[in-house]
Amino acid sequence: MKTALITGGAQGIGRAVAQRLRHDGWRVAIFDIDPEALEEMREADPAMLCMPVDMGVESQVQRGFDALRDWAGDAGLDLLVSNAGIADPVSGPIEDLSLADWRRWQDSHVTGAFLSVRGAVPLLRRSGGGIVLMASTRALQSEPQTEAYAAAKGALVAMTHALAVSLGPAIRVNCVLPGWIETGPWQKASARREAQHSDSDRDQHPVGRVGRPEDIAGTVAWLASDDAGFVTGQRFVVDGGMGVRMIYQD
Repeated sequence: MKTALITGGAQGIGRAVAQRLRHDGWRVAIFDIDPEALEEMREADPAMLCMPVDMGVESQVQRGFDALRDWAGDAGLDLLVSNAGIADPVSGPIEDLSLADWRRWQDSHVTGAFLSVRGAVPLLRRSGGGIVLMASTRALQSEPQTEAYAAAKGALVAMTHALAVSLGPAIRVNCVLPGWIETGPWQKASARREAQHSDSDRDQHPVGRVGRPEDIAGTVAWLASDDAGFVTGQRFVVDGGMGVRMIYQD
């Protein structure tokens, strides 16, 4: 049985990835900053390791990996999905953005990815495993006042090809760039909400709908499989075709 670690795995896309891998027969460990969401996951599936970890804090990440090694034992680790990070992309006008807030976005996404990769690599080398970094289409295109988020997600895209070269051939590293993914139904119970989308929301996607976390989970599952054994250093845009469509305002 293969073993995966998913950071930010208690809600949204991370939660969908965790459930997909469990369905596929994987052992799954989750690091997440939200204790309420973690407890829900633990109650739903006691076989999972659910650890409260702020991925931007080195000591907490180290504690998480200590627990992971004890839990996984000789099984080691076959997959890291670095998914944790501040979900809100809007940081406000750049002239009003404090250095502390800028660093908060970078730490949650980029520093968290660095710390999780650093901790996972010795375990992944033993298994010949893989890494998936979760970026965003916002690494490639932007709305106003999203500089901190865009910079962080762009860094993950660059980190992907650097790690693929450094860690190959033992470890494959790829990056997923989700577009508009409706995560409301995949939040913890107290924050859960049903999806409500207009015709315009759906029509601007060439596939005719807004994305679902299951779409990203399926991509991750494929990247973790032997079918993707010749794929590394790549970025996969999963956005229903929205990013390739030319849109003109009337």
